[in-house]
Amino acid sequence: MKELELLRHAKSDWLAESREDHDRPLSPRGVKAARLMGRFLSGADLVPRRVFSSSAERAVRTAELAARAGGWECPIETSRTLYLPDPDSLFKYLRGIDEEQDRILLVGHNPSLEEFLSLLVGGGTFRLPTASLAMVTLTLSTWSECRPGTGVLQWLVRPKLLAGLGLEE
Repeated sequence: MKELELLRHAKSDWLAESREDHDRPLSPRGVKAARLMGRFLSGADLVPRRVFSSSAERAVRTAELAARAGGWECPIETSRTLYLPDPDSLFKYLRGIDEEQDRILLVGHNPSLEEFLSLLVGGGTFRLPTASLAMVTLTLSTWSECRPGTGVLQWLVRPKLLAGLGLEE
């Protein structure tokens, strides 16, 4: 059994000194949401064993803030490959992950994550606003078996849903 957590990067700051898209930072609201999602995963006893993040500043910062707020000690690996990939590239990336990793977190972007999630679970339309988190289980023994239709969506949580649960700062 493998578990894949998909986290869309938190809200970015569109007004930040006209930076390139890849270098756009998080907004204050995004910082708060990233921390909230990290605490949520820890509280649910679903801390990832490893984090794989897009190399974009907003995605890396989302991963770092979530890890710090949740008290995770897992490594965070960044890759340019995860910056706005097509779904096939995400499947290929997952098939290359170390087999010993049973629960991983992938931090990325839309529309890539929404399209990937739909293919992974065999269809459907999903909306992943910023800092949304989805948990997918895969009845696979190795990541190299990851293909469309091999996952089951367990849940999808948005920061607004968690706001009233006492996890906020």
